[in-house]
Amino acid sequence: MVSERESQSGDFFVRFWGVRGSIACPGHDTLRYGGNTSCVEIRCDDHLFIFDGGTGLREMSKSLSDKGAIDADIFFSHAHLDHIIGIPFFKAIFDPKNTFRLWAGHLLPDHTLEHVMRTMMTSPLFPVPPDVFSKKVSYHDFRARETLTPRPGVTLRTAPLNHPNGATGYRLEFAGHAVCYVTDTEHEDGKLDENIVELAKDADYLIYDCTYTEEEYPQYAGWGHSTWEQGGKLCEAAGVKSLVIFHHDPNHDDLFMDELAKKAAERYPTSIVAREGMVLRPGE
Repeated sequence: MVSERESQSGDFFVRFWGVRGSIACPGHDTLRYGGNTSCVEIRCDDHLFIFDGGTGLREMSKSLSDKGAIDADIFFSHAHLDHIIGIPFFKAIFDPKNTFRLWAGHLLPDHTLEHVMRTMMTSPLFPVPPDVFSKKVSYHDFRARETLTPRPGVTLRTAPLNHPNGATGYRLEFAGHAVCYVTDTEHEDGKLDENIVELAKDADYLIYDCTYTEEEYPQYAGWGHSTWEQGGKLCEAAGVKSLVIFHHDPNHDDLFMDELAKKAAERYPTSIVAREGMVLRPGE
């Protein structure tokens, strides 16, 4: 269920801080859906989980400024720039009282997440290295398909995705409900990705890479993205309650997204188009 009420203690909710892919596109024609790149907050009681660190992460940081010491986990789908560029501008990560654990499941054995962050924040690309972060920042690499238990009562299942340079899909389970975060993945024509079907089985929400429409997709085949039509098929196969259309193409303005939302609702009545500030509460 979509909710606009404020978050509260003892809650389980998903909040969207960035819903775009590829590049941030703020402007008068993206006001309703938002122009920041991928960043999704999930709260499980007092536990804070952040999925991807796009430009939306800077906006999220403002909401944390008066919350006291923060202890949180950031899970990256992958390390392409639009999903990590918010990290150097995430004010909370510099505060010495805060603790952040950063996770990635697609980089081993050739790379590590710490190496990726240091490469991004290095001369001549950036003025300071990650050493300026809080000393309580740590890096954790795993392999997609592993099951993680980042906090008591929270299970995080993972799966590999079909994306250039690799990516990881996540299924967060808490209090008898499940939310799947599956972005930056490309489908095969006429075939469902069984990794995603298994990951999303009976979930409340599948937050899915719907960068293109079926009409647009052929000219971008091989770029690593999918369509809302394919997302709907995955939800039907996996018994997911609601498809959440996510990772919008920066060229899709508010009018385009309005029309897309209408078409998606006609075909998949429980579908939801993600927009900045939107809150979903599993089970409501």
